[in-house]
Amino acid sequence: MDRHIFLVGMPGSGKSALGRRVASKLQIHYLDTDTYLTETTGMDTAQLYQRFGEKAFRDAETRLLEQLASASPGIISTGGGVALREYNRLLMKTHGIIVLIDRPIDDIMMDIRAEKRPLLAQKGREEIERIYNERMPIYREAADVVMDNGNGFHSGLAALEEIVRRYA
Repeated sequence: MDRHIFLVGMPGSGKSALGRRVASKLQIHYLDTDTYLTETTGMDTAQLYQRFGEKAFRDAETRLLEQLASASPGIISTGGGVALREYNRLLMKTHGIIVLIDRPIDDIMMDIRAEKRPLLAQKGREEIERIYNERMPIYREAADVVMDNGNGFHSGLAALEEIVRRYA
């Protein structure tokens, strides 16, 4: 593998689950930016966001991306807001390919509840749809590849594995 595969998309789209599983199967490096920030700070993303504010949280994500740029290539699942910054999109484009994991909003809503993402679940469907409609054009513009994750987990695994083999 000679470049990173950056997974972008909405929370609940399957970035972490798919990325972790494909990286394990192909025996390549994997990192989840949200998990990394949680492990290094001792606070989950919601706590970080609440305690330090959005700008500080986004700055931490950007610093992490800068560090990853020179690391061994692998699959990197990004937090839902990472791709919103133009500089982050440029970093990802320069050091790898960007794969948008696209998933129907109904499936995202089920996972948000199932995975106990209380901050998102509390927002309700209307707010999730607003965020989805706001972010999807940015994700699509940044993406080198768009992967539909609406046909079941095993289908998504096969699709992402093929993308990694083809582009990495």
